[in-house]
Amino acid sequence: MSKTLAQWLEYLETLHPVGIDMGLDRVSQVADRMGLLQRPIARRVISVAGTNGKGSTLAMIDSVARAHGLQVGTYTSPHLLHFNERVQLNGCMASDERLVAGFEAVEQARLASPAISLTYFEAGTLCALWCLVQQPLDLAVLEVGLGGRLDAVNIVDADVAIVTTIALDHAGYLGTDIAQIGREKAGIFRSRRPAVLGSRQLPESVAAAAQALQAPVYQLGRHFDQSVASMAGWCWQGRTANDESLSLDALPDPGLPIDNAATALQALTLAGLALAATPTRTALANLVVPGRMQWQGQWCLDVGHNPHAAEYLARHLPPVAAGATQWGLIGMLNDKDADGVIAALSSRISHWVCVSLDGERGRDANELAERIAAQGGRVHHCAASPGAGVDWLASRLGPDDRVLATGSFFTVAALLALPLPQA
Repeated sequence: MSKTLAQWLEYLETLHPVGIDMGLDRVSQVADRMGLLQRPIARRVISVAGTNGKGSTLAMIDSVARAHGLQVGTYTSPHLLHFNERVQLNGCMASDERLVAGFEAVEQARLASPAISLTYFEAGTLCALWCLVQQPLDLAVLEVGLGGRLDAVNIVDADVAIVTTIALDHAGYLGTDIAQIGREKAGIFRSRRPAVLGSRQLPESVAAAAQALQAPVYQLGRHFDQSVASMAGWCWQGRTANDESLSLDALPDPGLPIDNAATALQALTLAGLALAATPTRTALANLVVPGRMQWQGQWCLDVGHNPHAAEYLARHLPPVAAGATQWGLIGMLNDKDADGVIAALSSRISHWVCVSLDGERGRDANELAERIAAQGGRVHHCAASPGAGVDWLASRLGPDDRVLATGSFFTVAALLALPLPQA
């Protein structure tokens, strides 16, 4: 009897002795057995790596490309509520049936002699790639996981590779040497294929890695850029692969970092898309990315979990009305820089609710509370779960109060599954 998707996901948790096992040997062998490396997974492939901004950049690439009539498939991770979110075909989540067929194909190849052990993420990546190749696609957009060079997604040769930002995160796996982290993320670059650098401040190691491969470099602030005119939207200036200048003006604010939007447009241009103003404007105006500055009434949900992401939130969180309270509901994993996140948000939030997250990586609410108090913040309540934190706030919200819920994908996912109270 065939497994359900839920049963497959539970089974995948048992396949490998550790959850994260960086390297490409095992996943490449299984991909080869599946025939995934014999031909391109789409007419063009864009890979997106970096510390922050990967998801929003990918979402804008997807939306703009589809607005121009392209058939687009995407792979992202992690998901918020449903594993199906990770694989999207023309804007629709992959069905349970398609994913189950993909996992069956992965398992058959994995067990061929000799059997090969895979992590949950590796098996999920192979399933996603299998799903993508089943449908003729003009463009596949792949989000690289926590690494770059040794990430399972990097078995695919991208036509255009993006590094968004480089900051400290996942220190237990990537270390604390920014230059080395940059080199690892730049491991997705390919010889003589465009490398798009989506930040004005990247370690020199990123550009150096591209130059060593003779990969043409396109860096934000040098080769392409954006400028904001408050009354008339923003303007993008970019370049074609033939070094011709391009520009689009009166672009709407997508509610996401404009630098990421500019990076998305530059990558699409280098992938061969002739950008037109009307579909580009439409795509950006209608974009919604779950868990990224996502508003539900008085609640703003954002998965930011490191200081760089928290700094963006602090700059872009709208002010509350006079006399109203800006609450912060925060839950974080124990391998994240909680002090840095709290410091970045402290200029906007002084009233906190801390929530515990379960699991071996979960962090206790009381520990977060101690860190907030040490920085001068006021913790009103510590809750055993994100849902319990919502319940505590429900009777305390004023009509003009706002809540920023942040710190982890797990925190935001828990809240997305709930009806959030409104005063």
